[in-house]
Amino acid sequence: MAKVKIVTDSCASIPDSFLQTHGIITVPYYVHIEGRTYRDLVDIRQGPFFEYLGKARELPKTANPGAGDYLEAYRQAADEAEAVVSVHMTSSGSGGYQAASVAREMAQQELPGLQVEVIDTRNVAMCQGWIALEAARAAEKGAGLEDVLQLVRRLLPRTRMLQTADTLRYLYMGGRIGRAQHLLATALNVKPLISMEDGVIVAVGRARSRMAAYRQIVERVVSAAGEQGGVKVAYLHAAASELVAELRSLLEARIRPIESLVAELSPALGVHTGPGTVGVCYLLWP
Repeated sequence: MAKVKIVTDSCASIPDSFLQTHGIITVPYYVHIEGRTYRDLVDIRQGPFFEYLGKARELPKTANPGAGDYLEAYRQAADEAEAVVSVHMTSSGSGGYQAASVAREMAQQELPGLQVEVIDTRNVAMCQGWIALEAARAAEKGAGLEDVLQLVRRLLPRTRMLQTADTLRYLYMGGRIGRAQHLLATALNVKPLISMEDGVIVAVGRARSRMAAYRQIVERVVSAAGEQGGVKVAYLHAAASELVAELRSLLEARIRPIESLVAELSPALGVHTGPGTVGVCYLLWP
């Protein structure tokens, strides 16, 4: 039996092939559209969702999994491992971490032989995904719970998200940014550069065109990683595969990442960014 199993949720936006290869258990968020409820990446996938979102007059609602959803994942993990590391998006933007923490208490009663540790990444998307993925890789090599937790703690401050879109409308409608930021970007017709600091979405720059925004992202990644490229990069997009390929080409003309992959935002996360969003989640490799 493996020592440690990794649990995360659909907002990590980890590509399916990586989930399968590394045996990561994923709990779906919920997306509510016109009175119907869908399980993120189970009942609804990115293509149909972003096509709908681009025309929607009203923003779909999202909801985090409940404690029972996470408990079921821990039950599944208990069949395969002695411990669980449960990796979640920022607790400032979702109740997933809190629900998982409640599930941990429930698991202590129901599954007394299983150790569960719940991680608040204070981040989103593939920043959360890199933590889950690297934890799973360490567990595959036989790392015990404490070793996996030590790795996670080292990596958490080394992840960063940078993204841009044509509009802040979706972030504003979803309550993720204030009206002033939304109006300023709209009035100036600029492409905002969005990141996350201590678990909260922040605007870190703006550009007059998409290409200028991509260049800013590239400069920030190169500055953080150094010319030697000691970094792992996930190229993110929402229904924008051709655009994200442009960003990848620009970045990899400057540095050669240790590892890179392309990930499409899940519907539950992409509802707040909108179609056309492009960016990176990078991990500075120790």
